[in-house]
Amino acid sequence: MTTVTSPLAGRAIGLAAVPDPVFSGAMVGPGTAIDPVREPGEAVSPVDGVIVSLHPHAFVVVDAEGHGVLVHLGIDTVQLNGEGFELLVNKGDTVTRGQAVVRWNPVAVEEAGKSPICPVVALEATADSLGDVREDGEVKAGDQLFSWQ
Repeated sequence: MTTVTSPLAGRAIGLAAVPDPVFSGAMVGPGTAIDPVREPGEAVSPVDGVIVSLHPHAFVVVDAEGHGVLVHLGIDTVQLNGEGFELLVNKGDTVTRGQAVVRWNPVAVEEAGKSPICPVVALEATADSLGDVREDGEVKAGDQLFSWQ
């Protein structure tokens, strides 16, 4: 079983509340979303694993069980062309849970007219393979968001 923890401090809001139909409709996969605290900070790895995809606004970590977790920093943030995002690791790196992956500023994202909400998605998972999904309440980076069988 994989335990997926929060990459950010903020408030869990669930995928249905994400202002993007691709995420809110769970087309990418099931999971939850974080409305982050409004201060510059670092998004950290939600699992131990290997960074298989890395963009300024999003990354995927695959753990030893082959479970890929997508962390997407904000909505439509690809349009910012990496501005305001700083990569702290490289694609192919092995990371540990809680290790900083991207430094970013949710305030700057909002000022650019984008939503800073961060989906955390279990790629290629079925909804019934996830348990204990957090969809409300304050979370700190490292708090459990869901378990994945």
